[in-house]
Amino acid sequence: MKSVEINNPVVSVITPSYNSAQYISETINSVLAQTYPDWEMIIVDDCSKDQTVQIIKDFQRKDNRIKLIQLEKNQGAAVARNTAIRASQGRFLAFLDSDDQWMPEKLEKQRHFMESNEIAFSFTQYVTIDEAGNRIGLGDEIPERIKYNQLIKRNMIGCLTVMLDKEKIGEIEMVNIRTRQDYVLWLDLCKRGYIAYSMKEPLALYRRQEQSISSNKMAMAKQNWKVYRQIEQLSLMKSSWYFLHYIFYKLKKYGKK
Repeated sequence: MKSVEINNPVVSVITPSYNSAQYISETINSVLAQTYPDWEMIIVDDCSKDQTVQIIKDFQRKDNRIKLIQLEKNQGAAVARNTAIRASQGRFLAFLDSDDQWMPEKLEKQRHFMESNEIAFSFTQYVTIDEAGNRIGLGDEIPERIKYNQLIKRNMIGCLTVMLDKEKIGEIEMVNIRTRQDYVLWLDLCKRGYIAYSMKEPLALYRRQEQSISSNKMAMAKQNWKVYRQIEQLSLMKSSWYFLHYIFYKLKKYGKK
């Protein structure tokens, strides 16, 4: 790898990290392998206790498009992402967690898709992998476009696949909750009138870890209810209606396994 001079990155890659030493090298390498070179990768470390920071610094010495911000105290993924967003210099924001990966043409294809079609908010299909990196299958089936009334029923948008055009959307910030902060942002953008357009091609690899917060089905259900009632401030009746949609889909999904 060689250092690449880039004064005006077009895409800012937003990556929160915490105790990610096992996977962070694969994540960074998937960005380095992008066919589109005009990017910066802003990694915000949330006080890791393992070798995560040292691994990132090793990559930094080889490529100056990789930037590291270290938080002084552990504050969670929302704060880490918001810190990276505020530091970003690119026109486009792309999100990639520290255990996930991208296909080599992800940035090139998605940026072209958005610019060619005057799109502010896009996402793609993804492939699910296990902790060892073995491919399990495609993620959720996705429609060509998503509006608020569809998204509120269930989140069909993988965070690792999203790209946003800041010139069209303006400043953004994720709500500071433990999980589902990305879902809340997508809902907010849709409420503001933006439509999320999809690319059916799988351009990312989502790692499913059995011990992660998102793998705890009961905790995720509770968090979805919190999103409906406390953040979206829906009535009890509407919250119950949408929550039933969420539960029905989850039962249907896991019943196939």
